[in-house]
Amino acid sequence: MRLAIYTGIILAGGYAGLTPALAADPTGDWRVADGVANIRVAQCNDSMWGAVSWEKQPGGRDENNPDVSKKNRPTLGMATLINMKKTPGAEQWEGQVYNAKDSQMYSATITPNGTDQLEIKGCVLGFLCGGETWTRVGPPIPPSTANAMAKGPPKTTGAAPKSAPAPAAAAPAPTAAAPKSAAAAKPGQKGATDPVGDICLLPEIAGFAH
Repeated sequence: MRLAIYTGIILAGGYAGLTPALAADPTGDWRVADGVANIRVAQCNDSMWGAVSWEKQPGGRDENNPDVSKKNRPTLGMATLINMKKTPGAEQWEGQVYNAKDSQMYSATITPNGTDQLEIKGCVLGFLCGGETWTRVGPPIPPSTANAMAKGPPKTTGAAPKSAPAPAAAAPAPTAAAPKSAAAAKPGQKGATDPVGDICLLPEIAGFAH
């Protein structure tokens, strides 16, 4: 039984510079086997997570979810790989995967196969196992610094001495406002070319990870 899972991001440009040293890195953007979507995998704190960041047919909804309150939630930005932990002594991560097509949660593993393939396998209650291979469409993603700082900076034990205020700078001459580029959106913010951003900042993931 194949796991047909929503996922995503379309990347512009190539990733020919990937080397065998990155073979065991499951982060990045992966096209699912049937090509309907991509999934963005990133390390959020000490776990791997994945979320939908592009869909071939926009506007998907989690309509098969038995929870009535979630039937209308967008599949774009929805977590699919859930809290996956590194398997000791193996280049494999274990956790859960949510399949929006049947609204089932599976026990699952992800295993990089070289630099450009990710094997995902899942089972329901220890049987009915199946899997598929995803194809890389983007390079690995560094750990999220924004997610690591989500709890705020550490508290200090003493009050720091106040410094003299800096002199006010002269106001610049008014200029015409330049149009904002969608590609320049900060992680977690939505933009035309990247509507999901840093998946570690998505409420569903950030709330669980912390």
